[in-house]
Amino acid sequence: MCKGLIGKKIGMTGIFTPEGDYIPVTVVRIGPCRVTQVKSDVTDGYNALQLGFEEKKPSRITKPLKGHFAKSGDKCFAVIKEFAADNPAQYTLGQTLVVTDVFNIGDRVDIAGTSKGRGFTGVVKRYGFHGGGQTHGCMSQRVPGSIGASAWPSRVVKGKKMPGHYGNERNTIRNLMIVDIRPEDNIVLLKGAVPGPMSGVVEVIKPKIVKKK
Repeated sequence: MCKGLIGKKIGMTGIFTPEGDYIPVTVVRIGPCRVTQVKSDVTDGYNALQLGFEEKKPSRITKPLKGHFAKSGDKCFAVIKEFAADNPAQYTLGQTLVVTDVFNIGDRVDIAGTSKGRGFTGVVKRYGFHGGGQTHGCMSQRVPGSIGASAWPSRVVKGKKMPGHYGNERNTIRNLMIVDIRPEDNIVLLKGAVPGPMSGVVEVIKPKIVKKK
């Protein structure tokens, strides 16, 4: 069994359960993904499947990638990712995987993606610092404050929380529940938020440890 698929974040909405509870959900289009390479313990030292997602014009692909994609068919892909597989021998090059081949309603999944980039930000926005006082002449509302001592250690300690680049990092949200699957559109509704902007590429992975809720 393949441990994951590639998807694209469509947006967020909400649904009502039969009991009348409102659940915020993220809409993700998962697959279809094509098997572009099969890796095994014998040939590569580990078991995995390389999957391609989102077709791309051959004119936009480098020659080495064209040759690689030619082994699995006549289509080129914009995104390729590897996922662990228990028995890769049961898959063949060019095989297409859809969401119902891997996931079911009620499953817990991990979602990995790149968070929104927010540029250079201060410590209040980047780390949630409380900030200085807002009255009585305080002139340090959003500054980080003291960042070190002059006598010892006479330097700024490594890892000190400072202003800097915020976002545009790989994040993983764990144990999100699949609320609904609409196979005709390759759509999955996930309870909660998913990292990244709309149309951002995400990896939907079966978790190693399922958190009980």
